[in-house]
Amino acid sequence: MLAAVVLLAAGCAPKKHLPPTLPAESCPVPPTATAPAAEPEEVVELPIPPADDGVPLTPQEWAALNSTGELDKDLTPEARRDVELHFKFFTHRARATFERYLKRSQLYLPHIREVFRQQGIPEEVAYLAIVESGFNPNAVSTSGAVGVWQFMPYTGIRYGLSYSWWVDERRDPYKATRAAADYLQKLYGDFGDWHLALAAYNAGEGKISRALEGTGADSFFDLRTKNHMLDGKAQLKDETRQYVPKFIAVCKIMRNLESLGFTRPDYSCPPRFEPLRVKPGTDLMALAQAMGQNWNDFSANNPAFRRYISPPDAHATVYVPPMHLEAATAHLAKPQQRSYAGWRVYKVRQGDTLDRIGKRCGVPVSVLKRVNKGSGKLKVGQELMIPGGGDASDFTAQADPPSSRASAPAKAAKGGPDAESRADKGSATRTRDIAERRATYIVKQGDTLYGIARAQGSSVETLQKANGLNGTSLQLGQKLYIPDAGAEATAVARQEAEAANKAIVASAARGGTERAAAPVVAVASKGASAKTAPVTSAPGTSGSSAASSASQGRAILYKVQEGDTMWAIARKFNVPPKELLRWNNLDRESQLKPGDQITVHAGQ
Repeated sequence: MLAAVVLLAAGCAPKKHLPPTLPAESCPVPPTATAPAAEPEEVVELPIPPADDGVPLTPQEWAALNSTGELDKDLTPEARRDVELHFKFFTHRARATFERYLKRSQLYLPHIREVFRQQGIPEEVAYLAIVESGFNPNAVSTSGAVGVWQFMPYTGIRYGLSYSWWVDERRDPYKATRAAADYLQKLYGDFGDWHLALAAYNAGEGKISRALEGTGADSFFDLRTKNHMLDGKAQLKDETRQYVPKFIAVCKIMRNLESLGFTRPDYSCPPRFEPLRVKPGTDLMALAQAMGQNWNDFSANNPAFRRYISPPDAHATVYVPPMHLEAATAHLAKPQQRSYAGWRVYKVRQGDTLDRIGKRCGVPVSVLKRVNKGSGKLKVGQELMIPGGGDASDFTAQADPPSSRASAPAKAAKGGPDAESRADKGSATRTRDIAERRATYIVKQGDTLYGIARAQGSSVETLQKANGLNGTSLQLGQKLYIPDAGAEATAVARQEAEAANKAIVASAARGGTERAAAPVVAVASKGASAKTAPVTSAPGTSGSSAASSASQGRAILYKVQEGDTMWAIARKFNVPPKELLRWNNLDRESQLKPGDQITVHAGQ
């Protein structure tokens, strides 16, 4: 079934949230065009009001300070003094900060101006984004306001911005700009004055309405003068009293960038992005990899996503650089889109509950229920879909995708051959090239070859042969081909792996030390597909033979004996107990019974 991929182009969807798209011939896009790297969450907390630095203004600065626009005429002497303090702060002590704001503005200001013009909002009101966040989509205030326009969750939801475990559209600069325009227009309708509307944007319309009623003031600066007439919490905070003067100072600077020594950004050709509407539960990590992007680049263009997966119960908008549009649409239109780094499968074990699984995986129970359609009563062996753990921002430091570097073979495992023949190297390279083109899995953080094999109902040996690997080392973002469990080549590889495994088991039983035929031979997990051939398990082994197996980095199935515990088995094989638990999808509360089979993957 084809994935629902809808371009939000002319005539396909409402345009109100879309970034500007200029004709290609008027604004050539360099091949590497992308948004700036995702910046850390920040809000510069400025002193209120900033102290005078004592440095006299230059003639150019005086001229800029005395310039007027639509929103800064007829200021009172007190208002002028406060405007001057903010003006000096941004042009002197915080000059580097303001330059950073200007650099960010190149990406977003043209779109903000366009939206505000469409709604009849004075163009200079667009500079409010400097006061709010410095154009940083990841800005977070001490009160919890987020994004370029610093929406609180409730206000954002009121104006159409989704906020959930999956997504925070307050960080979407395009959707948030439309929401800000709607809110500002509403505030201007309430007060009929832009200064009061801006103050209400900061403090809330209720606060300003009550203050006007309590003082009888008829303008923002009149309200500032009469603020003392209000009682306690009804008074305007210093932040609100300085909010409009700060905004006016920013307007004066933006009107006079060149004369003040700032470099005016080129707003004629902002980076362009094509919006794609993706279906619920889209694996965003896989989409990024398909476009040749790492997560850091993808997140810079799409800061609203909090997970590696789009919300499972709603369509979402993804912003794609034009040069990646074809690759993105081709990936999303694949008849059988598989889940890669964004999702993983968890197999329910004895004693599991949704609460316990949620805590172990870092996913709320409500989310587990939603993505697994309620789940109901869990059954041993049942498979649950688990969203990629942790906040997506935790992954922004990942390595570049494999498409941007050589697809080098994994390092040889301990105990493996010292060198390959030239013929073997050529064959392995060809296999790797073919496997990467047919890739159905992308390595994520924490993956091991053994873990991938077990989750996919395969074996390490099978994956090594299918992908031309010499060992078990993996790289983040590496592409792997997972062969079909019923394929002839897979069956042959499994038979070879099983033969090697039997040799290991026999050697362990004799206490022998001969090397395995392969660096690591994996065994199929309990509950594997019926197509998977049976696997010989190792009986209870002596301490010496167990240690021998461990030292050689082999993987075997150990049959639990009377009196065994996970800790005793870990000591017997000289492996960390926590690794033994992880290999077998167990926790500290899991109970063993004689006859159970435990995977021992030593030397990893």
